[in-house]
Amino acid sequence: MDRLSPHTRSFTIMKSIIRDRDKAVTYNVNWNADNQLIGSNAAKLASYIGTLVRMHIPITATRWSNKELGSAKDKIWTEILRSFNIEDTTIRKKYILQLAGKRHRGWRTFLTNKYLKDKEKNFVEYDPEYPVKYAIFITEEEWVAFVAQRRDENFKKVSATNRERASNPTYAYKKGRLGYARLEEKILDETKSDATSLPPHVLWKEARVGKDGTVRDDVQHIYDECETLSQSISTAEDQENRSVLSRALNVPEYPGRVRGKGHGCTPTSLYKNPRRRNPSNQEVMETLQALQAQVLQLQKDNERYRCMEKCSSQLKETSEKASINCQNKFPEGISSCQLYLSSPTYRLVGKGKMHNTSGDLLHHRPLPDGHLKVSVDVVLDKDALLPIPDIVSETTLLRDAIGSFVAWPLDLIYIDDETPTKPASADKGILRHNESVASQKEVFAQGSQQLSQKIGSRQKNKRDLPVTSLPKKGAFVPRYQISLETLVDSSDMATAGVIRLLDMEEDIFGYSCTETIGKEDLEHIFRHQELGVGVIHTYIRFLYDNFMRGNDQLSNRFRFVSSSLVNKALICREPDSCREYLVKRFMASSTNNLYLWPYNSGCHWLLLAIDPLKEVVYFLNSIDGEWTNYPDMKQLVDTSIKVFRSQRQARVPRTKSSNITWIKVQCPLQRNGIDCGYFVMRFMREIINMNQIEIPITYFDEYKCAHYTRLQLEQIKEELCQYFIEKRLISI
Repeated sequence: MDRLSPHTRSFTIMKSIIRDRDKAVTYNVNWNADNQLIGSNAAKLASYIGTLVRMHIPITATRWSNKELGSAKDKIWTEILRSFNIEDTTIRKKYILQLAGKRHRGWRTFLTNKYLKDKEKNFVEYDPEYPVKYAIFITEEEWVAFVAQRRDENFKKVSATNRERASNPTYAYKKGRLGYARLEEKILDETKSDATSLPPHVLWKEARVGKDGTVRDDVQHIYDECETLSQSISTAEDQENRSVLSRALNVPEYPGRVRGKGHGCTPTSLYKNPRRRNPSNQEVMETLQALQAQVLQLQKDNERYRCMEKCSSQLKETSEKASINCQNKFPEGISSCQLYLSSPTYRLVGKGKMHNTSGDLLHHRPLPDGHLKVSVDVVLDKDALLPIPDIVSETTLLRDAIGSFVAWPLDLIYIDDETPTKPASADKGILRHNESVASQKEVFAQGSQQLSQKIGSRQKNKRDLPVTSLPKKGAFVPRYQISLETLVDSSDMATAGVIRLLDMEEDIFGYSCTETIGKEDLEHIFRHQELGVGVIHTYIRFLYDNFMRGNDQLSNRFRFVSSSLVNKALICREPDSCREYLVKRFMASSTNNLYLWPYNSGCHWLLLAIDPLKEVVYFLNSIDGEWTNYPDMKQLVDTSIKVFRSQRQARVPRTKSSNITWIKVQCPLQRNGIDCGYFVMRFMREIINMNQIEIPITYFDEYKCAHYTRLQLEQIKEELCQYFIEKRLISI
């Protein structure tokens, strides 16, 4: 039923529109390129909408989305169509009714300020008088209910908060009731421009210009920053993430709206295509099932092909078959190796470990003829392709295979040392827990006695580090590095293939594991080369032992994420297992924790510091890249936090439900293509040393600098080498 009786409806509000409607005269309205209302009749339509809202919507309606208002909204839309030439489409109706919702909220606010508050905007204690002037719109019963709503203590708190926030805006809007859409129309008309739309930051600036035409310095600064950002950010990146205006203002982007464009402009209308949303759980499961079916079919086809191949090669001798997996050209067992490619040029593309074992399989399948199984540790050419793509994980680039096994042609594998041997026996490949304390001390003493000789002799070595020449008085001497290299050269680790195992207890990564350390890992430290996972994890163990063990505050505040279980290759190949591990890791939180995750993108290390309870991700990248350059990593983190949120049944405001905060920290930057691993280790040390969950966007004042010096990186290496020696991993 209509809110007004027939004789009441004849009340002459917006008389000109009512008279013209009775004469069958309608008004034309215009829309701009962003589907916003403009033109000479725009203000008239907006005022008429306000009148219709007062007539049809009770002031006691607190939620515009209430389904009980559906009938009244339809009547408003019908009345507007009678007087204005508007297409009867969903997009136009949605725009008009959203504008009606704004008019309804403004109507309720007007009544509150005029009748329920004093001049100082405080709620009055006495019962406000019934507004007889608006009796045509408001019954006495509705007024009593409305006053009760507004006197509710919860509403007063919200009102006070909103008033405080709106009382002193940083960048005040100065165009009154003009609005962004009509302001844009005015600017385009005055400049006689052929453009149909203006960038949001241009409108934002013009809306803050006063009557005298002056522009405040802080407003101009934001505009200039937007101009700079717009040159480096593509439209697609602007659409998928925060706009340049939101970035310059350092504020979040709210869904369904575009900052600086006004009511009715959405990402869909501005970018001409909708923002991509995250897939639902059902869609993810359907995609996963489809991929699993494809993989199963490929496995069946491959098995059929292998059976046919086997039948056609029955006359081959057994020795020839066995030679596929165990090549006499190379030593049997595990050896460090260099990986080459011959096309388009012959070049070194990576380093890893060769597994030359009879009957060895690759992903549960025999190796192709003329190939050996290798594990990829370091990538030197980020664009290098795999000789044989992995059809199971759909991996084609070498950088995506770090930490996993691939097949490599025999003629493109070279052993690091000329005489590699078989793997060390079990007693040489484990921690030396059973060694006597006396003998352990002798090991370090022997290395220390050779220190002075090593400093002098290494001057003639072509592989010297820049800092290892004979030092001047007072110069830095990497004593632990030299001592450790002396021990390595004098121990069984001087032989290729010999490894050491470092226990990683459950508290470090959430599960017990063993880290493998080989000679090549130590060589990377001595020669200041790119670091592998083993060295990064060993430094994490150093941080745990020396900072966190026995310190409840630090051990409860900081946690680590394993780079072996979550890296670029595994995210692409096994995203579900990566997500399950992260969620399980987050679920171990009882209070606010900061999870430090050294992430390897294939040829570069960076650090993520994740606070899953606050849903904040700190992004520390020593090459000044954006997290948008790593979409698979970002999607995994966002999805894991949302699953964690769901599992702990956390209530999140609707405006934040799809908004996880990513913060790019202005950390020190590297000046070459090698130092990223060393920077990540130092980042972790400084974060733990500061003992803060929140990382300042400009980084910690105590450690703030443009670049780390070589000495600062050498200090990290010294700590690591000292740890190797003190853990007695190397002995003579």
